[in-house]
Amino acid sequence: MARRTKAEAEATREALLDAAEDVFFEKGVACTSLEQIARHAGMTRGAVYWHFRNKADLFRAMLDRVRMPFEELVAETAPSDASPLEAIRLGCQLGFRRLEQPRHRRVHVTLVHRCEFFSDIDPRAMESEMASECLDALLIYLTQARDQGLLRQDLDPEVATKLLQSTLSGLFHDWLRDTEAFSLYERGTQLVDTQLRLFERDNHSG
Repeated sequence: MARRTKAEAEATREALLDAAEDVFFEKGVACTSLEQIARHAGMTRGAVYWHFRNKADLFRAMLDRVRMPFEELVAETAPSDASPLEAIRLGCQLGFRRLEQPRHRRVHVTLVHRCEFFSDIDPRAMESEMASECLDALLIYLTQARDQGLLRQDLDPEVATKLLQSTLSGLFHDWLRDTEAFSLYERGTQLVDTQLRLFERDNHSG
């Protein structure tokens, strides 16, 4: 019985997060009340406060459902013997696929275009936090690539990381302005493949 109660509580929490996604996307975060979210979920405001301290807590929990630590993307898709550059390529491809899924797309559009700074919610700080996590992971892989003699000798891993991060960030924000304009997976794969080729050491140059 206790297990069932725990499962029901988790189902209620997920339903509230689903409702928050819908209402935040439709109305914007600042214009959305917890009462509206509860009503959209067919629940009371008390149910919201049982699971979340406030709107900021609910918003962060919604973001956590679509977080994609780069190391986890690589672990999920790259074979254990993949080179660091191949790991980056495969991790990015999986990330593009995930971002094109409705939930990921909706939440990131909300964060970037439908969320203003107020109270305990700072969307720019949240974006920066996720970007920093990605930057740190990319630097690890590109440093390994340098150590294995895979990077061009005149390319510092930190510079390569900033170049790749700038490409990914620009691509991401271009796509979020109109997610129907192009395939994130197709364009992203093309850009990342091209950039990694430019990073690679030319083994024929001696």
